[in-house]
Amino acid sequence: MSLPRDILIKRIKNELKDCRRNFKHRFILSERNIEKFPFEFTVILVNTPGPVWKNGKIITKYTHKLKIILTENYPYQPPVVRWQSEIFHPNIMPPEEGGHVCTQLLEKWNFKSNLVAFIKGIEILLAKPNPKKPFGIDYCTRAAEYFNKHPYKISSEEEIKKPIIIE
Repeated sequence: MSLPRDILIKRIKNELKDCRRNFKHRFILSERNIEKFPFEFTVILVNTPGPVWKNGKIITKYTHKLKIILTENYPYQPPVVRWQSEIFHPNIMPPEEGGHVCTQLLEKWNFKSNLVAFIKGIEILLAKPNPKKPFGIDYCTRAAEYFNKHPYKISSEEEIKKPIIIE
């Protein structure tokens, strides 16, 4: 099932406009013409805490990058998400493992779902890993084991003001 093309394009444009209005994140369109499908764009999450494994310990990184892909069947079909920056998370595969994101937002996606709610959900998932439902790959399983023993604690507010920039 799909929306008529003109309605789909209008909906996507409106959702992207809402995203820009609701977030300080950067939305980078890979193609100016959103009439071509699949439509891909990059989101750079800023001031959004998430865990990264560095030098044998967890640090909090405040800038993250992901790609969102919308097909002609959007919004009946959920977006495809590919994580593109380093991460240590039970519910997000690192880029070298495929970058898949496991979230109930994708599992419960329906026609009324939208990109603003989805991106807010990604922000929450980053800050609150769910070690009870990890992806089945070794990296995510190790992250789940770690977070079961050591619940994730976000670094101080002061660090949020100084995000790490991804090149």
